[in-house]
Amino acid sequence: MRRAASALDYRELARRRLPHFLFEYIDGGSYAQVTLKRNIADLEDVALRQRVLTDVSSIDLTTELFGQKLAMPVALAPIGLAGMNARRGETQAVRAADKAGIPFCLSTVSACPLDEVSKAATKPIWFQLYMIRDRGFMAELLAQAREQKCSALVFTVDMPVPGSRYRDYHSGLAGSAGVTGSLRRTWQAMMRPHWAWDVGLLGRPHQLGNVAPVLGKNTGLEDFFAWMRNNFDPSVTWKDLDFIRQNWSGPLIIKGILDAEDARAAADLGADGIVVSNHGGRQLDGVPSTARALPAIADAVGDRMTVLADGGVRSGLDVVRMLALGAKGVLLGRAWAYALAARGEAGVSHMLQLIEAEMRVAMALTACPRVDAITRDALVGR
Repeated sequence: MRRAASALDYRELARRRLPHFLFEYIDGGSYAQVTLKRNIADLEDVALRQRVLTDVSSIDLTTELFGQKLAMPVALAPIGLAGMNARRGETQAVRAADKAGIPFCLSTVSACPLDEVSKAATKPIWFQLYMIRDRGFMAELLAQAREQKCSALVFTVDMPVPGSRYRDYHSGLAGSAGVTGSLRRTWQAMMRPHWAWDVGLLGRPHQLGNVAPVLGKNTGLEDFFAWMRNNFDPSVTWKDLDFIRQNWSGPLIIKGILDAEDARAAADLGADGIVVSNHGGRQLDGVPSTARALPAIADAVGDRMTVLADGGVRSGLDVVRMLALGAKGVLLGRAWAYALAARGEAGVSHMLQLIEAEMRVAMALTACPRVDAITRDALVGR
């Protein structure tokens, strides 16, 4: 297989490896995908300020987030069904994150359960949670996160209802129930024999590990989407954070903030951090890109809590752009999902090496030898 020369190259490699319905799930956004495109285009438009004749002989990428020292200001974002991109995929990804010295965040709707992923890691992982109608089940998940010594909880708030992702309907992942949908997906899997053997056969069991207890025998993809529609709680309000705090005493990060007023509300309620995010353009189409929303949010709460960001990040240069716009750390989403699908753990490790190398060059050429030196002074027209 051709070796990826940049993190973006892994997208094409993933497209060739994955069954069509899985690639569309990773790659697609909601509705007309306007926000998905804005995430990329607006970040590319951020112009960095090149500086010269400054000593950049020693570039230091290390930073600290939520009491944890990181090799670089990056974490692997939670991605649903990521374990289907490679054999027991989340366990491969967490090993790559460990080797790179960065956090891995496991999705509630991962293929591999929390205990399996935690055992594959050498350091505590982060755990992502949605607000679910069944508070008893949520309490059980939080208890598991405590038992597995997860070092942070990422609570996603921008999905009271799932967005309309039309590419999933067209591919047969969603909306094709029963035998028809199953046959469509089986045929697509057969067209990718390497995946069919390595993941489809050897990667069993195929179930959503963390929610398997409530799904029972209903383990099909249509069962998963039906469960999401019926069990994500659209009645959730800021008051429900009290429930989270009653069951979780560690660092709490609110993911899905796109407005400064909401960011201030999260700070007022004692959250330790937020992720400025539009869910990768997969929820409300037409909202601003993360790059557009980030500066005002960082200005509003940056001295009260840790601001992270995701959305459209495809290179180490993009990471530096996000930091200059006000983030203290960046979550990589599709970048690691593509790399995992293409080459498993080795692909994720290589992708992170590319991100690191690109960051070092960008920091040197903007005269920012340390992560804390990357401010808006590093931007043109700051």
